[in-house]
Parts: sequence; structure tokens; C-alpha cells
Amino acid sequence: MKKVIVTIGLIVAVPSFAQKKDSVSNPLERSIEIQELLIQGNRLQTPFSESTRDIQVITQKEIKELPARSLNEILSYSSGVDIRQRGPFGTQADISIDGGTSEQTLVLINGVKMIDAQTAHNMMNIAVPLSAIDHIEVIRGAAARIYGINALTGAVNIVTKKEKHSSVAVDLQGGSSFKSKEEGDGSGIYGGGSAEVTGIFGTEKQSQLLSIAQSDYNGQRYNSGSKNIRLFYNGNYDFNSKNSVQAMAGYSKNHFGANGFYAAPGDVNSEEHVESSIFSISSKHTFGDFTISPRVSDRYGEDDYRYYKDNLSKARSLHYTNALMLELNSSLKTHIGTFGFGLESRLEKINSSNIGSHERDNHGAYAEYKGSLGQRFKGTAGIYANYNTDFGYQIYPGVDLAYIVNDYWKIATSIGSGQRIPSFSDLYLNQRPGNIGNESLQPENAWNYEGNVQYSKGNVQFKTGYFYRNISDFIDWVRENPSQPYSPVNLGENKMHGIYGRLQQDFTISAEQSLGYQVTYNYMNPSIETLSGTQSKYTLESLKHQFVAGIQYRINDFSLHIKDRWLKRELGDSYHISDIRINYQLQKFLLYSEVTNLFNEVYKEAGAVPMPTRWFGFGIKYQWTQR
Repeated sequence: MKKVIVTIGLIVAVPSFAQKKDSVSNPLERSIEIQELLIQGNRLQTPFSESTRDIQVITQKEIKELPARSLNEILSYSSGVDIRQRGPFGTQADISIDGGTSEQTLVLINGVKMIDAQTAHNMMNIAVPLSAIDHIEVIRGAAARIYGINALTGAVNIVTKKEKHSSVAVDLQGGSSFKSKEEGDGSGIYGGGSAEVTGIFGTEKQSQLLSIAQSDYNGQRYNSGSKNIRLFYNGNYDFNSKNSVQAMAGYSKNHFGANGFYAAPGDVNSEEHVESSIFSISSKHTFGDFTISPRVSDRYGEDDYRYYKDNLSKARSLHYTNALMLELNSSLKTHIGTFGFGLESRLEKINSSNIGSHERDNHGAYAEYKGSLGQRFKGTAGIYANYNTDFGYQIYPGVDLAYIVNDYWKIATSIGSGQRIPSFSDLYLNQRPGNIGNESLQPENAWNYEGNVQYSKGNVQFKTGYFYRNISDFIDWVRENPSQPYSPVNLGENKMHGIYGRLQQDFTISAEQSLGYQVTYNYMNPSIETLSGTQSKYTLESLKHQFVAGIQYRINDFSLHIKDRWLKRELGDSYHISDIRINYQLQKFLLYSEVTNLFNEVYKEAGAVPMPTRWFGFGIKYQWTQR
């Protein structure tokens, strides 16, 4: 508790100190950058400043300077986003939003869905290195109208860089806990490092990005080492102002010790090899006020789980999945607003040693309208119709409305619906004695209601809101006692009440100094129908309280960044994590040093896996940009 008070004291002291100086009267660079961003939905694109949804944006600058080594850690600082890692350094993580489950959250790269039909445990196996990311969009609430199925509680869209000039970025980093390795885990101390290289060839007509990254850590406890390779390409070519083509390809290979990941305590010598690839090609064509954009994409995955890593003849699970996606998006601008129409199909397959061979298709169609009434009211309304070969037809409407009070205040509300299709693991897994699927499962369906108030003036941004979500046929993994396997069931309703608040303020102290802080808080209160006499996986890990605070200070070429998180789950003790980074800009080089888990907190985010204690890191980044 004392650690939290110390951090809060720092945050509270910031405005009182900075107000002794002259704060800037115009929005700062970051605020301007975010307001001008186009939210990269597959359908109707909207400037961030005109958005009627609760959307958070993590900028390229923040990604570069935060005390984080992976996408998982970057997202863990976002309001309402719950990252439950089973391993550090980007090894394996489940992502959820606003108290949902990982299966209810959708992750996308440039609008291409990363849904893994086997299990959401693999969805964060992302091929994009941090240095290739332009920004990240976090959309909260049911988003079927925007992204289709499985965006039940929200979505995360990773948008990669597209530049009109050439550049090269190199990032080398290393770190260690300086703790001796455990008995049987080799000699020396725990540590490791990573390297990234991202190059962009850019002109007025094209942008070609190629990024390569590799990390190698020997872990932070027995059998927790990891090796990761990522390759990513993104190309954009404009034939003229009305016709363009885009291509994307990525590959990720992740090998890690899985001690305690899924079947503790017997899996102390388990390991997992996960590979995924993504390919997409699309084009965009404009005919007057009408725009059409077709896209074909494919995601392939391999998952090799070895319960006994030294004996592959038994207790080995092999899974091969593929999803072919076909999309056609269009929009029409008229004097009364913009209309959007589109079709999509997703063809999923799996071939697995303990799930079997299965196929299913999903087809969807949508219609959407975005318009305004005078200068004050803005809104978007739409409907998404879905057909799944296993579960039949469903329709999901949604509407977002905003009232612009004045130049600084905005009131917004949204009503949305969505669906989550059971994964192949939910339905068919046969992994006794730990887990067994249920072929009788039905999809989850949700309605989400939200209202918020936003204030933005110059260097101050504030938002607070309330949401209510009702999920019917909620899926949870339960068991009657520890001697039985977990199995998923449709429990009934999962009702969630939540409140959130975010405050950010930036100051210019002098020509050489600046100061800023951010504070966010989320409270979630679920009400779940349960089966008496059973143990639940969901209630063990559901997030109830989330407090995140940050402060950054700059003087000349030095900058200091502190991030602080306090979390409390529905069951279990709270934990408090503080991270700090110091950066020094030396011409084209950025030198940095960081300490994560500064106060050496002992905590778990998922299952029986203890997360790293205090970790020391250092690195150097080189950036060349064509002038």
C-alpha cells in the first residue's frame, strides 16, 4: 500500500508543480497527432476527433519510449485492457477487455483478423515487431457492427507504418534479473536479449516496409526460456489518387518452456512451439463518391505442445489451423451522410491430434450509415447479419451517438451487440485428465450499453463513463473437483457493470523541459450465473479493479518515464507493479535503461505461473530518416 501512495503522491504533485510555469495554450503535438488520426476500421473510417465510440490510441512515440519489451507489455498500460501472461518477454498471453475473456476479444493487424480457431491462447502470437507499428487502436464494447464475430467485448487493431520517406531503425536490448539459475536449469544467471531491424522505402506513391526481429531469453525460473523470430512485410502502392493496392505478409515462430502454463504442477518439464503466418492483399478504388475495397487474406497456425519435452512419444498435442478470409467493403458519400455496405466470408479448418479434423464457414453482410444533424449531433448506425454453417443465422444491430456540447465537451452513448463462436478447443478438445470439450456448446451473444463524457482543451484530456454488458449463454470452463477435467458449459447470463475514468495532462515548463501525467481507473462488477458445486476458471481471473498511472519528464535530451499498475481480480490478492525507463537521445541514437517490477512484487497473471521479479534492462536504438 505504501508503494501505491508514493506513486499517487508523485502524480498528484505534477500539476501543482507544473502550474507554477506557463502551460501551453494550444494542444500539444501528441494531442494534435491523435485528433487527426483516421480510425482504421474495415468499413467507414472516422477521424479520431469525430469518433462516437470509446477508442484509445497508443502512438508510435509512446511505444518507442515506454518501459516495455513486447506488445503484451505495451497493451498492459491501456485502460480496461487485461493482459494475462503465462510467460514474460512476449512469450504467451491472453488479452481481454472490460472483464471479458480472451475468446471474446478480437485482435487485428491493419484490419485483418487474427482469430485462431483452435484457441485464443495463440491470438497474441503476432508477427509485427514494435518498431514496425505506427499506432494501436483499442476499441471497447461489443463491435460486431464494426468487425463481425468474436469482437464481443472489444477489439485491438495494430496499424503498421506507412511513410513517404525512407528510413532504417535498429533496436538492440538486453536484460537480466541477476538471479542465479535454479537447480537443473543450467548454470549462470537468468537473462537474455533481442534485436530488431525495420527498413522502409518510401516515396510519394509507395511505401515498402520490411521488419525482422529475434529474441532469446533463458527465462526467469526453471524451464521458462523462450526464443522468438518475427518477419513482417507491409507494402502500399498508389497508382493514382483513385486506385491503390496493399499487401501484407508476416511470420512468427515462438518456442518456450511451458512450466505451469496449462496443467500445473505436473507440467514442470513441458514446452510449446507455436508458429503462425499471415498473408493479405487488398486494393482500393474510388469512383466519384463511391469507394470499393476487396481483400483476400489467410492466417495459418501450428501449435506443438509437448507435455514431456524429453519424450515426444506420449502426451504430445499437434494442431494445424487455417483460415481463409474474403472481404468486400464499400462506401458511398451523399449529401445526407456516408453509407457503407459489405460482405465477408471466413473458411476455417483444423487438423489436430486431440481435437480432430473439422471445418466450418462463416459468412457475413453489413450495412452502415454515418451522419450528423446540424453541428452538434453525430451518429453511426448499422447492422451485421451473420451465418455460420454450425450455428445458423444471427443479426447484430448497433448505434453510436454523440452530442458536441461546445469546443471542449462531448457526450456520447452507444448500444452494440455481438457474438462469440466457440473455438474448436471449446467444442472438441480431448486432453484428459486436464480438459475436455463440449460439442453441445452454443455461441455467446451480448448486448453492450455505454455512456461517457469527454473534455478536451489544449493540454488536458479527460473522459469518464459507465457501461453495462449482458452476455447470454456465457461459456465458462468448470469442474466439480480437482480430480475431474475442466469442461466448458453455457452457464447462462454474465452481467457486467463497469465505470472508468481517464485523465491526461501535459505541460511545457520551459524551452528545454516538459512534464506530463496520465491516470486511469476501471471498476468492474460482474454478476454470473453459476453451477453450484463447481470450480470456475473465469471467476478466478476476472479483473475487478485496475489503476494505471504514468508520469514522464523531459529535459533537453533526457527523458524519464514511470508507469505504475495496481490490479485486483475477482478472487486472489491485489498486486502492484512499477516500471521505470530513462532515455537519452544522442543524435541518431537513443540510449535507454529500464527497471521493470521495481519493487520486486510476487504475483501471477494466469494459471500457476509466477511472473518475473525485478528485471534490469538496457538498450540502444538507431534511427536514420531520409531528408
